[in-house]
Parts: sequence; structure tokens; C-alpha cells
Amino acid sequence: MIDRYPVLDEVTRRPEALHTLDRSELDRLCAEIRAFLIEHIAKTGGHLASNLGIVEISVALALEFDPFSDRILYDVGHQCYVHKLLTGRREGFETLRTAGGMSGFPRPWESPADAFVAGHASGALSAAAGLARARTLGGKTHRVVAVVGDGALTGGMTMEALNDIGRGEEPVIVLLNDNAMAISQSVGGIADYLNRVRTRPSYYRFKTFVEKSVGKRFGGFLKRMKRRVKTLLLPQSFIEYLGFSYLGPVDGHDIGKLRDMISFAKLLNRPVVIHCLTVKGRGAEYAEQAPDRFHGAAAFDAFSGESLSRPSRSFSDVFGETVYALARENPAVCAITAAMTSGTGLTRFARDYPRRFFDVGIAEEHAVTMAAGLAKGGMTPVCAIYSTFLQRAYDQLLHDVCIDPVHVVFAVDRAGLVPGDGETHQGLFDVGFLGSAPGMTVYSPASLAELELVLRRAVCECTGPVAVRYPRGGEGACTFCDGEDLAVLPYEGKLPGTDAHPDATVVCYGILANEALAAAGTLAREGVRVRVVKLLRILPLPPLDAFADAPLVFAEEAAAAGSIGERALAYLAEKGLRVRARRLNTGARTLPCGDIPSLRRMCGLDERGIADAVRGLMEG
Repeated sequence: MIDRYPVLDEVTRRPEALHTLDRSELDRLCAEIRAFLIEHIAKTGGHLASNLGIVEISVALALEFDPFSDRILYDVGHQCYVHKLLTGRREGFETLRTAGGMSGFPRPWESPADAFVAGHASGALSAAAGLARARTLGGKTHRVVAVVGDGALTGGMTMEALNDIGRGEEPVIVLLNDNAMAISQSVGGIADYLNRVRTRPSYYRFKTFVEKSVGKRFGGFLKRMKRRVKTLLLPQSFIEYLGFSYLGPVDGHDIGKLRDMISFAKLLNRPVVIHCLTVKGRGAEYAEQAPDRFHGAAAFDAFSGESLSRPSRSFSDVFGETVYALARENPAVCAITAAMTSGTGLTRFARDYPRRFFDVGIAEEHAVTMAAGLAKGGMTPVCAIYSTFLQRAYDQLLHDVCIDPVHVVFAVDRAGLVPGDGETHQGLFDVGFLGSAPGMTVYSPASLAELELVLRRAVCECTGPVAVRYPRGGEGACTFCDGEDLAVLPYEGKLPGTDAHPDATVVCYGILANEALAAAGTLAREGVRVRVVKLLRILPLPPLDAFADAPLVFAEEAAAAGSIGERALAYLAEKGLRVRARRLNTGARTLPCGDIPSLRRMCGLDERGIADAVRGLMEG
């Protein structure tokens, strides 16, 4: 068999060999890394396009820094695959994003080469500022480097960190990976600024000409002349106004030029931004043409790029279809997203109702407060944000939406357990923090039909803040749509006489109702009568007094603190109702990457776990 990755194999066996490669061998290494990524991500799924675009940057960083002593941060963290490959984790790509396997994001407990947890955008510069200051205070000399995607610049936290770092002299090197893309096309003033820098090379041509023509003979005059010409030809040099030295733009796929820039940045020993121009998806034509589709891809054919999974209608699809129909019916309906147009199902809305569609970039806090302003101005905003990212706007939710309650509808996508991405992307905390928001109504549909129903209800009938939370992917086997805030469900294999007093009650919501019904069916065959109560509206909590006549099991894909089970048992205790109960949830922890069945088994939230909980109560 022909060795497909000879240079990568050598670097894997002997990491020090990387520093002995000549330019042609480095180019070969980059080509092999791209082929390796395509081969493996095609099998496991993962973030393809962003990692194909950052290959040369990651290789240059590995050449110019020691990733085990210097601190290299990636923002957003999904562009760390090449870094992992070059820091001893090649075998991990066989189990990428699977239960017990390697994460697709930086994880310090996975390797000392991962400097900081990074699953959410726009945090690396703040972390870099802290790491750099700790270095200086500790009398150490290692380097601190942040690799920041242009999409992350749209987040306010990045702007706060730039402002803070630039006003001091603490050495931090920022590599701006500018590919004009976040997940979708980058939007906003920052994107426009970077586009002007990319497309106006006149200053850089003039600079090169002057330096070659007159060299350093004119000293201070040349510097003053350079500043004036730069102001004339490139007036929006805001990075330098913030106190950084700016280097670039540089071809982010040219290792030689990248290394020159990085070497110079190290010599400056102060805050520096190196502006690197890259192509997202480089090396795979299908990923270059559709970088958004190959941002986070499921398994696909490595040659053609065709998906290997059969597409099915998802909750995000139904959300997009329903809010589109509502906008057609009501000119006051607006849609807001934070750089997740395609992910939240809003592509068609953005195309056909551009004046009522707002992609604010990776700026969830701004999205929520802007939604409150739209609502205060008489519009009906629907704000679509993933559960894990809505956490970032908790203050705005409380302060700007709930104090003077306005009618904002939150479409909370990826709620509950989320496969693949691990700790930073699990939607486990929204039940708790939404439940603490005054006046908040929360729905958790168990089927696609229920999502359409409650979204219409949230937009057209409700007042004040409303959240509709739903999972990633599609519905389960049962396609519920009763429309009741609380429903007692029939189940397959129901025994004669089960209308009599039940032996136990399982309370659930969302698609976990499928597991609860399966457990009830299993127990029925054992002669145990189980009543399944499905909540459609989970907050305010529907009255559960009538179900305190039997032991209760609460099953939910949510953290223990603030869970519906916790609230329900507190309510029943206040009523003086004593009941034996068991709460099944994800506990007080984060959860690693894995598929949904394995994550449910881990938490005791699958059919077997729910049935075991009922049996335990029966025996207790």
C-alpha cells in the first residue's frame, strides 16, 4: 500500500522533524493535512471548512512557537483541528466528536497544548489578556497568541478586549484569520472594514515602493510621510487607533510570509495584530463553494461532498417555515439571529423579507436588547438563538425584556442534549435561567406539529416574553399534537385496568416523552401501571396537585438546578402534599461529546433509566 501521508507520518513520529522541513516539504505537509482532514471528517462529521482554511496558519504557529509552553488560543475553538493534529492527537481523529472520543474544540484536560476552553466565540482575547498579565506577574517569558476568526470580531467581548489590551504594552500577538465568513457570510461594520482593507491595496503597494526606493535614509521624515499617506489611503485603521501594531494583510496560505510576519511581531514585543487573508474550505472545491454547509458537517462522501445521511425535516426547518408564514400574515413580525441564519432555518426569511430580518453577527447581548427595542416600537420580534449562546444574554433578558415586560419571542434552538460538540454546546441550562426571568412563559414542544402550534401561539396570542425551546434534529417516533399545556398520554401495550389508580407517574416534556412512553410500555408488560404526563408549557408550571397520588418521576434533559422537577416538588411541598419522587436530569455537571442515545444512557434518561427509576420508587 502506498503511503498517502509520508511527511505527516514523519512529523507524527518525530515532532521535531517539523523544524527540518524545507519550503516544498512544508507545502506538501499542508496538502497532506488537508487530505487527512477530509478523509476523517467525512467519516465522523465535524468542522471541515474552517479547518481547511487555517492549515498554513496552524503550521506556521507550530514552527514559530512551542504549543506546550507558549499559550495559543483559538477563537472560535472549532478551528483547532490542525493544532490538535500537530500536538500529538492524530489517533484522536478516529473518534472525533464521539462518546469517549476527542473533542472538536480545545480542551485543556485533553492536552496541555490546549491553553483554554473555547466553544463560544469572541472570548479568546479576554483570556489572552489574563494569561499575558499572569505571565508578567509571575516573571515568566512565554508567548501568548490568539487566533481570531473574523466572525468573532463581531462580538462585543472582542471589542472590549481589544480596547483593554491595546492601551497597555503587554505583549499579545493576535492572528486575525479573515475569510469573510463566520458560519454564514460575515456581516456588519467590522466585516465592511475588513473588506475595504482586502480590496484597497493601494497603500500597501505605495508602502513597498517607498521602502524599496528610499530605504531608511530619511528616518523620521519617512515615518511621518508614511503615516500621512496611510491616513489618506486607508483612513479606517481602527486597530492601530486602539494601540496595536498592525501587520498585513498577508496571504494566510503562504507559510513563508506568515512566518516572516510572526517573527517580526515577536520582535516588536507589544500588542500586535497580524491580518491573514484565507479561504474557508480551501483544498476541497465543494467546501469552498458552500462553506456554510461544511462548517459543521455530518458524515459525507469525501470525493463528492454529498451527505451520507438521509435528510429529514428538523425542528429548525419547521421553525423557519412557521416564522416565514407568520411574517407573510403579519407585517409586524421580524426575525433576529446572531450569525446563525442557516442554522436556525431563517435563510428563506432573510431572502424574502430582508427589511424585517436582522443578522447582528456573533452578538447575542445586542440581539436581545435590540429585540426589546423592536417590541417597544410596536413590532413582534422573534429572536432565534441556540440555547448555549442565549446564556450570554442573561442580563439583557432580565434587564431589557422582563423589567418593563415586552413581547419578545425567543426561539431557543438546540435545547437539551446536543450531539457531537460536547460541554460548551449542551443546551442544559435554559430551563433554569429562563425560569428565573420574571413573567417568562416557556414552551417545550415534543413534535414538529407542536412546534408550529406553540410558535403561532407565542407570536399571536401571548403577551410579554415567551420562549419556545426545541432540540437539534427531528422528532421522535410519536408525533404528539394535543395543544394542551398538560396531557396524560396513552402508550403502546397499555394493560387492561390501567385507568385504575396508577402505580407511578412520569412527568416529562419535549421529545423525551418518547423515552417515557417506551419505559411505560416496558413496565406495563411487567404489570406496573404508569401514568405519563407530558408538559407542553413548562413555565409557568401547570398545576400538578392531581398527580401527587402516586410516586413521581421527573425526566428532563436539563441541569438539576432550576429544573422542572425541582420547581414541582417545591410547589407540592408548599401545598403540604407529601410524595415519593425521583428527579432524573443531567445533574450539576457538564456533559462531553457523544451521540444522543449514549448521553441519555449516561444520565439515566433513556427508556431503561426511566423504568429503573420507577422500579426503585416502587421498591422504596
